[in-house]
Amino acid sequence: MNGFAGKILRVNLTERSIREEPLDAEVTRQFIGGRGLGARILFDELEAGVDPLGPENKLIFLTGPASGTMLPGQTRFIVVGKSPLTGYFGEANCSGSFGSELKRAGYDACIVEGKASTPVYLWIKDGAVELRDAGKLWGMATGPTDDALKAEVGDPNAWVACIGPAGEKLVKFACIISDKHRAAGRTGLGAVMGSKNLKAVVARGTRPAQVANPDRLRGVVRFLLDQAKNNPGQQNLGKYGTSGGIPTLNAQGILPTKNFQAGDFAGFSKISGEHMANTILTGTIHCQGCPVPHDRLVDMKDSPYGPIDGQYGGAEYETIAAFGSLLLIDDLVPINKANEICNAYGVDTISAGTIMAWAMECFDRGIITEKDTDGIALKWGDARAMLAMLEKTCRRR
Repeated sequence: MNGFAGKILRVNLTERSIREEPLDAEVTRQFIGGRGLGARILFDELEAGVDPLGPENKLIFLTGPASGTMLPGQTRFIVVGKSPLTGYFGEANCSGSFGSELKRAGYDACIVEGKASTPVYLWIKDGAVELRDAGKLWGMATGPTDDALKAEVGDPNAWVACIGPAGEKLVKFACIISDKHRAAGRTGLGAVMGSKNLKAVVARGTRPAQVANPDRLRGVVRFLLDQAKNNPGQQNLGKYGTSGGIPTLNAQGILPTKNFQAGDFAGFSKISGEHMANTILTGTIHCQGCPVPHDRLVDMKDSPYGPIDGQYGGAEYETIAAFGSLLLIDDLVPINKANEICNAYGVDTISAGTIMAWAMECFDRGIITEKDTDGIALKWGDARAMLAMLEKTCRRR
């Protein structure tokens, strides 16, 4: 089974049991990649009516056949479970190095069942697996959690997928953060992780991924790298990130604006990737094996909205649209502060910004008032009101 480690790890937190299972080759052919395999496992193993935040739900981390190889774009991993946000199939995907590390550690998937009696984290290293106490980590933001776990396992090259306080408090759109600023963001699977008292999964692997024809793969990789280096679109992506397309979206009338009441925003140029590159951008990051440094970094020691911690990255298009044009905010500084808050607490930026826009429209229409918002006037374009409400939301206050 080239492209696969050939094993599934199953961890029952209630029983504190750990076992390995063989990966069914036929299933991997019928259900493609981590998303397909995860959907199949949930369909087979979850009973109808399972409470998404109950111990019967399952949280599954999955890789794909290209994970851990030299192929550009292979760094994403999938997390699935029943969503507490929708009550339906929940799936989130995330970039970074965690997925490749899980594959190199010997597993195509990790199925987490049950609920631990106290907070724990899962440590996986080259096929050796153990549950460890995470009591002192409970309540920590994602960045300090990542640092503490790497120090505890004694390996700076280990990779962490963890939740922050929002997942612990079961915020229904809590996410799972890896590499401090990459999010398995959608459908609230961070709350599922919190409901199981699972603070983090830490992976370290040194086993190379098995491929059928390494020479042919190297040829494909060289071709893709040459294409990326010579493609103007890829070059612009490296310069301006995913928000480089904001002016085009605005011109087309499809930039999410004022809770989707409009498709163009007068302040679009002030939140564009080009404006970020020319003002507050402090650096860029490559994904593993990718030649395009499209990830943004923003690190500010001082701003009208407080310092912005660079370890949590910088805002990408979805976050900028959600906390920018959708709320009629045309200032990248509070938008990036919102990005930091969401990544530190472990909250999906898209859901958080969209819900904020809905609340602002409700406030604008008089459906809710300051009595409902704890004294915060949720007015369009008010960045301070947005940040204050976001903090309360992340803390579930």
